[in-house]
Amino acid sequence: MKKPASAFLNRPQVKIFAGILCLLIIMGIFLFYQLGRGRVFIDNSTIQAPVITVSPSSTAKVLEMDVREGQLVGPGDALAVVGSETLRAAADGLIILAPDLTGSVVGPQTQLIQMIRPVNLRVVGTIDENKGLTDIKVGQVVSFTVDALPGRTFWGYIDEVSPSAVAPVFSFSTSSERPTQQFTVYARYDAGQNPDIKNGMSAKMTVYTLTH
Repeated sequence: MKKPASAFLNRPQVKIFAGILCLLIIMGIFLFYQLGRGRVFIDNSTIQAPVITVSPSSTAKVLEMDVREGQLVGPGDALAVVGSETLRAAADGLIILAPDLTGSVVGPQTQLIQMIRPVNLRVVGTIDENKGLTDIKVGQVVSFTVDALPGRTFWGYIDEVSPSAVAPVFSFSTSSERPTQQFTVYARYDAGQNPDIKNGMSAKMTVYTLTH
């Protein structure tokens, strides 16, 4: 004859197991809350470096374009010849824009060449003002992943938090609800030790706010 289920549930061993299970569940919920409380997630992130623009000092015809996009240059390398002026690189860098304007007349307002310094690459993220922005401070530890390099985690620290919101894109709306402002967060990492991380790659960033 089978024992009733109530008799099985009343066994001391079952009660002890159920108590331990409940305790583990409570501890798991507590740890999840604690970990989440000390982290801010910024999924909308990219790898960027400040852009260096090269322009002629006066209006003249482009006689030579000496570089192409994707080319590495060193200090003093010739970039282009405009009239009697030879434009040279002020520092080592990577050319990211160099359209062939040979024969065209350009002036000081023309962005003839754009370049970046790979050593200045940073993780740049955009975050809503109500998603933990006030908890983010310069110096806090950051981890980030790059979509193009799956399975790898990189580390850095918060380098800058923009003092002003990202310029909004205005659109007509009949809603009375105030728009949520977005701010830019910058994280520095050792770009020299991570050459696989390229300018423009998409990334996701986690800020550990309890590390400051």
